[in-house]
Amino acid sequence: MKILVLGGTRFFGVHLVNTLLLQGHEVAVATRGNAKPRFIAPVEEIRVDRIREESMRAAFSGREFDVAYDDLAYCSNDVKTALETVRCRRYIMVSSISVYELKENTREKDYDPYQETLIWGGRSAFDYGTGKRQAEAALVQAFPEQESVMVRFPVVLGRDDYTERLRFYAAHTAKEIAMQVENENCPVSFISAEECGRFLAFLADSSLEGPVNAAASGTITVGEIIRYMEEKTGKKAVLSPYGEEAPYNGFPGFSINTEKAEGAGYHFSGLDTWIYRLLDFYGEMEG
Repeated sequence: MKILVLGGTRFFGVHLVNTLLLQGHEVAVATRGNAKPRFIAPVEEIRVDRIREESMRAAFSGREFDVAYDDLAYCSNDVKTALETVRCRRYIMVSSISVYELKENTREKDYDPYQETLIWGGRSAFDYGTGKRQAEAALVQAFPEQESVMVRFPVVLGRDDYTERLRFYAAHTAKEIAMQVENENCPVSFISAEECGRFLAFLADSSLEGPVNAAASGTITVGEIIRYMEEKTGKKAVLSPYGEEAPYNGFPGFSINTEKAEGAGYHFSGLDTWIYRLLDFYGEMEG
């Protein structure tokens, strides 16, 4: 298939592109050209300003793709710009569990973008969660004929995680730097960057449509992360209301239901099969 990836030059986007290449697809990657990842095979590189309609129209005029992945849809205007300039049979948008009021066993039906009041606006008009809700609303309300999927990911983890939020806990434990942790006993869902790539690639040939959750099987609490790092580093974490605010503060206890994706034939890895190896990696980095 001829596949376009809007984004795709860092983190899980690289894993998506490499998986698509392994599957034999013809892949074009559209970005501003700032990042230069090494993919496992040649891709077509398209230089474009994602948020400028004239740039998008110039880049994609007269072209058509079987599948377009949009890793960069952060607001309603982003979706409008993409679907008014890119012709594709199937549109796969990266969304987020930030669209939800999170709870245990969060399901796709817990947020319905058809019921959202659609507001056209750019990225600066919304906070992250509102922007993702507006992006989903724009897709289903303004482009109802477009075959599409909205993938709702939780926090994505990996060695190449540029946010370094999980590493925060390893570094602060190893260096005995005080942390302010508000949700030590709350279970949290995650997914690995590698699995994001695999699941997104799976969707190219899937019949799944509409919103779909994606997350590793199982949860882990922030306290379990800290205790594991204490054992790994031999240091005692310093928890203090006056410490540096921990990055996962604000998350309630929640889990993500993935039965829709599982029913379509995709089986997610268990969180415990990879997260401790990642924590080991961060622990070794911190010495």
